[in-house]
Amino acid sequence: MKKKNQRPSIIPLPSKYDIIGVIVKAMGNDRMLVKCQDGNERLCRIRGRMKRRVWIREGDIVLVSPWDFQSDIRGDIIWKYHKSQIKMLKKRRYLTIE
Repeated sequence: MKKKNQRPSIIPLPSKYDIIGVIVKAMGNDRMLVKCQDGNERLCRIRGRMKRRVWIREGDIVLVSPWDFQSDIRGDIIWKYHKSQIKMLKKRRYLTIE
């Protein structure tokens, strides 16, 4: 039986279209300003399945999926990485920003 707060063993890595970023500012109404690894700052919304399950604060490392249109300025937050997952990302050289 899986415990409620147990973290999944599979960590989503950035795919061809996804980008890792850092939360810069909470904008309200489930929106965050995210500094992404490609150098753009995107206004990202928290996906519906994450809204009430995960607390996201400034400084957290997240996985962003840019929108098909306005991809340079908009996106969706699809995952929040925890400390152990961030260490793994640094070890595998996926994470280049601090």
